[in-house]
Amino acid sequence: MKLSVVTTLYKSKNFLEIFLKEISSAIETLAIENFELVFVNDGSPDDSVAYLLERKKDISQIKIIDLSRNFGHHYAIQAGLNYASGEYVFLIDNDLETPPSILVDFFNEIKKDNTLDVVYGYQEARKGNFIEKKAGSIFWVLINKLSDTKIPHNILTERLMTKQYVNELLRLQDANLFIGGMFYWVGFNQKGISVKKGQREGASTYSVKRRAELMLQAITSFSGKPLEWLFYIGVTISFFSFLFLVYLAIQKIIHQDEVQLGWTSIVAINVLILGIISTFLGLIGIYIFKIFKQVQGRPNAIIKKIYE
Repeated sequence: MKLSVVTTLYKSKNFLEIFLKEISSAIETLAIENFELVFVNDGSPDDSVAYLLERKKDISQIKIIDLSRNFGHHYAIQAGLNYASGEYVFLIDNDLETPPSILVDFFNEIKKDNTLDVVYGYQEARKGNFIEKKAGSIFWVLINKLSDTKIPHNILTERLMTKQYVNELLRLQDANLFIGGMFYWVGFNQKGISVKKGQREGASTYSVKRRAELMLQAITSFSGKPLEWLFYIGVTISFFSFLFLVYLAIQKIIHQDEVQLGWTSIVAINVLILGIISTFLGLIGIYIFKIFKQVQGRPNAIIKKIYE
């Protein structure tokens, strides 16, 4: 039995020494002799790759996939899963928020029940300040309201997967990746285990802007409901606008010169309509761009070099 550990690199140098020590200890605890440690360099600006090449002299199982530039976390994960050759694949972030020792719990769980295809981690209570917690909760409620695919709340990157599950996951040819949704769209028998995350040392590489982009990507990649809402909102606005015009016409007929429509009301209505139309066109444009990106047929990531 072979195990593949897949993780991505982006400003990861400070974590790698402890990560290698703890993941090696977890693998040793499980008495797994045949394994590989797959690191995907997602254009990391630090010397993470140089450090791993040096450690490779001691740990021959280290494999490094060096991407040609920064493609993004989810695309780097996909590249690592494509390379992984183990019968089981363990996906983990190496920032030590989730201890690598969790592999032992995941492995024991999947071996205890041979019907399981995936064991994944989730947080019972989100870490962070009040705003982070509430924003995270709103995200998971919103994505589940909008999507036909139900995704467990507060899921983590960390998961242990069978090779069959990974192969089916990789059959999805999405150019617009929301891998958190893809994990569950493919189905299979999955079980969650509660994991308590620690506090990351240093600032997260996921800025507020990046989180907002991820939320937009998730919603527009996994749901067409916003387009349905546009239709219904448009119909509603048109209906009430028609009633308002009828009301103004009746008032004008009855009261004639006493009713002054005025430029102010006309300008205000025009600005409102312009704002609504601009928002609608922007949303439609996002969907059209996703279609354009999908039909281009470009690879999701380009590998510059593989250190085996």
